[in-house]
Amino acid sequence: MTCYFRHLQQTFKKAGIEVTKENKRKIDTMIHKIVGVGYKNCPAAWREVKRRIVEDEESFALS
Repeated sequence: MTCYFRHLQQTFKKAGIEVTKENKRKIDTMIHKIVGVGYKNCPAAWREVKRRIVEDEESFALS
């Protein structure tokens, strides 16, 4: 779970999201839904997140 969060600190900051122990799982679940990848499939989710950030980080941060 959340294997890619360390790479998204700037994106979370741009989105105004503060990651805590309490909300980490919910954020992870939401990211999986946004990118259309089954929950807990971290490698596939990270690939899609990276692709979307390269395309348009601003838009992804506001998703």
